[in-house]
Amino acid sequence: MATEIRVPTLGESVTEATVAQWYKKPGESVAADEPLVELETDKVTVEVPAPAAGVLSEILAKDGETVEVGALLGQIGEGKGAAPAPKKE
Repeated sequence: MATEIRVPTLGESVTEATVAQWYKKPGESVAADEPLVELETDKVTVEVPAPAAGVLSEILAKDGETVEVGALLGQIGEGKGAAPAPKKE
């Protein structure tokens, strides 16, 4: 099951941010709470941590894109690959 990476609440009057840079690429392993992506607003720069350990399976908001609070940035898949390994019989 995939874990969603979403834009966190950024402050009282801040409703959107720009994706400054991703620290990981799809297919790379991530640890829980490891910084994954940097967001910039007119007031602050925020690092968004991984909500869970796994593999970065998908980036939905590319560098330079404007995203709103709560928007889906990407997803983390389980294990060493984006899809679960098939069970051996």
